[in-house]
Amino acid sequence: MTINSGKLMYSSGNNDECYTPTYGVEPILKYIPKDAKVWCPFDTKESEFVKQISQQNSVVHSHISLEQDFFIYEPFHWDVMVSNPPFTDKRKYFERALSFGKPFALIMTNTWLNDSAPKQLFKDKDLQLLMFDKRMKFISPDGRPNDKITFSSSYYCWNFLPKQIIMEELQVNKSEARLPVD
Repeated sequence: MTINSGKLMYSSGNNDECYTPTYGVEPILKYIPKDAKVWCPFDTKESEFVKQISQQNSVVHSHISLEQDFFIYEPFHWDVMVSNPPFTDKRKYFERALSFGKPFALIMTNTWLNDSAPKQLFKDKDLQLLMFDKRMKFISPDGRPNDKITFSSSYYCWNFLPKQIIMEELQVNKSEARLPVD
């Protein structure tokens, strides 16, 4: 039997539109200041970030599909940013996030730590990581858990967490875990 590793590890076309499951949003909630207005810049109103954060904070959301390009658009007032940016061109997203000078927590693959970009971007700033005990399975646009995730992810934060590295458990319920999470 021949294994087609390209088919196993990669999907065809643009796969940057993947959604964060409920259990991937829950760990960051306790670190969001209670009086902060949260900008979710890669989210529609159906996003788990918008749904969950709005239960405790005021939220403004934006999305490229709403003609609110992250590299051009900025809401009038916001205090902290929390979201899941596209993983393609990650350096550009983090450069833009850092340019605001406001706290943020953005999900990114842990393999990015092997790249020189985060080292350069955070050289003179204190990168913070909210890491997890297991791999998060992002949700495909058609609503299925993405079974092609071959990496773990963390929240890459700046001026957000009480210490530089925090480890949290992902509380995956059975309905969200149709696929193994490791």
